[in-house]
This record gives sequence, C-alpha cells and structure tokens, in this order.
Amino acid sequence: MKTIKLVIADDHELFRNGLKELLKKYDDVDVVNLVEDGEEFMNYIDINQDIDIVLLDITMPNMDGFEVLDKIKTVNPRIKPIIISMHDEGNYIAKCAKKGAYSYLLKNTDQEELIKVVRIVNEGRKYFSHSISEKMINYMSENPVSDNILSNKETEVLELISKGHTTKKIAEMLYVSARTIETHRANVLKKLKAKNTAELIKKAVKLKLIT
Repeated sequence: MKTIKLVIADDHELFRNGLKELLKKYDDVDVVNLVEDGEEFMNYIDINQDIDIVLLDITMPNMDGFEVLDKIKTVNPRIKPIIISMHDEGNYIAKCAKKGAYSYLLKNTDQEELIKVVRIVNEGRKYFSHSISEKMINYMSENPVSDNILSNKETEVLELISKGHTTKKIAEMLYVSARTIETHRANVLKKLKAKNTAELIKKAVKLKLIT
C-alpha cells in the first residue's frame, strides 16, 4: 500500500503538532514535514517533489494560503491542496475553490471527516461538504468571484482609512462625494465582517490587504 505523503502548513505550532499526532494513527498517511508559512512550504517542495497533499492554512505570514494556491500549480501541479482554516465565509471558500483547492475544511473538523477527505482527495477527487458548498454557492449567487476580496476602489479607500483620514478628506482626495466614500466603507466592513474601523484595519492587515 502506497502511503499518502502529506505536508502541514500552518503558522500555529500547537495546531500543526496536533494534526500530525492525529494523522499518525493512520498507516496510510505519512506526515513528511511541518511548515509555518507558505514561503517555507514552497522552498520545501522545490527540493521534495514526491508530495501528495498539503493541509494548507489561509492566514500565514510571509506567504499566505492564497499565494501558495497560485504558485503550487506551476511548481508541482500533482500536489493536491486541502484548505484547513478558521474562516467559514463564502468569499474565502469560493476564492480557494477557484484557485484550485481540492477541499475546504474548518479547523473544528472532526477526525473522521479529516481522514475521509484526505483519502478522497488523494484519489484525485474534490470534496466540499454540504455546509461548505452551501456557503460557497450562497456567496457566488450574490457576488462575482474574483482573485481580490475587495475592488480596487475599495482597497484604495481602505488604505486611506488606515492612514487616519476622515471621510471628508478621502472624498476630497479621490474627487468623489462623501456619500460615495461612506458606501465604499460600508461595503468593506461587510466583506471583511468587521464591526468598526479598528477591527476593519486589524483584519485587513492580517489578510495582507494593507501593509
């Protein structure tokens, strides 16, 4: 029996180690490496080509999961990515699916579901649970799926908000009305599921939408 060679890419050490210990119970899975960010993962597969699956977090330093999904297709297209994330929003799921993820799991997924998905994906099949599929379909029915969570204009407004500019000042800088800026701000808050400006900026930095 050929074992499934698997890499875990996540920036939380306890989570990485916990997943490894869990998967050690299965004779058909071999966790060959643990990495803490996308850059370390890409460096590893440059010299280790015989990898079947990566369990991939989205929010990581240096290179996030989205960037890994973009790059892995050209470096080693035989590696099948399974996203394992705390984010359950439809925009994340849809974006990962579009970029080639074979499955999308939440970090509270139970052991039986995890090993089932690993085995299904190793056979070259994609798997999205009913609840994950529903979130993705609901999002896609209301929004176009693009590589960017925010539009260019929303990103521009977000950057100016993060620099402390008022709505009036941003409107002057972009030669639009204050109402237009408020609309952009409301859309950004909704997309990032933030309740206020402080939370908005924190989430935007974490997602590398701003620096």
